[in-house]
Amino acid sequence: MKNIRQFIRLSRPLHILSAILVYLLGISLAHYLTGQIDWKNLVYGLAWITGLLLGTQYLNEYFDPLSLTKDPVRKHTPFSGVSGAIGPASLPRPVALWAGLACLAFTASLTILITPMLENKQAVLFIFGVILLAELLYALPPFRLVSSGYGELLMSIIIVALVPALAFLMQRPDIHRLLAMLVFPLTTLHISMLLALEFPDYAADIKQEKRSMLIRIGWQRGMLFHNVLILLSFVLFGLAFTLGLPLSVAWPVIFVLPVALYQVWMMNRIADGAKPNWNILILISIATFILAAYILTFAFWTH
Repeated sequence: MKNIRQFIRLSRPLHILSAILVYLLGISLAHYLTGQIDWKNLVYGLAWITGLLLGTQYLNEYFDPLSLTKDPVRKHTPFSGVSGAIGPASLPRPVALWAGLACLAFTASLTILITPMLENKQAVLFIFGVILLAELLYALPPFRLVSSGYGELLMSIIIVALVPALAFLMQRPDIHRLLAMLVFPLTTLHISMLLALEFPDYAADIKQEKRSMLIRIGWQRGMLFHNVLILLSFVLFGLAFTLGLPLSVAWPVIFVLPVALYQVWMMNRIADGAKPNWNILILISIATFILAAYILTFAFWTH
């Protein structure tokens, strides 16, 4: 049981669950526009993206030089930094390598299986290729953009922009403008979530010379940037409404605003010198993104 828990921890379930949620958002938008779903393509696409994300996550952990570090300052969490699931008292490091290779082999096999069934092969294979390339640049040496300070931006683009686009294209032959109206505000919200997840590890990241977005822009500017991203997300939602996002879909997002404003308020209190409660801030930041994506998915699916 301990090894199973460590393996789940190694898998970073938050990123996988976020990808599944926005994948279903792309599916729900296709259902809203056409009234029908190709369930076979839904399952195949979901399996493909899950296999790829898991594979690159395992390889990212294997190649991370901090994966074996047991720094008491660093808070190994299910959400940010390295998982802490690899080490003498945990999983052997080769487990991450072989799990990653197995997931990538599964994804490659699934690509061969899916391709003949697709009606718009070129578009879907293009998205496959872009996501694969982005994930490899993110996780594998010599690039490892995860440690460049730009990895958070790339991860948000992969999960919040490319994954729902893939889901949509596996149901419809072309991209619809409503997809862009959803992607932009959710992407800024996702970046703010990833930024919030980095604050508990800020001291350890400086000590171990790890480059993250927060380290690159600095503590104080990071707090301001975090708040601006959240507020910008809701400005973009409002702009999307004026540009044609249906009111029946757009208005429920207002229920997320109090949670987002509470997150901004918490960050401002920390900036003013209040004792930080990182666990609450992390949970609120995750809840803000998850609620927004879920409410939109539910609204499209039920209208």
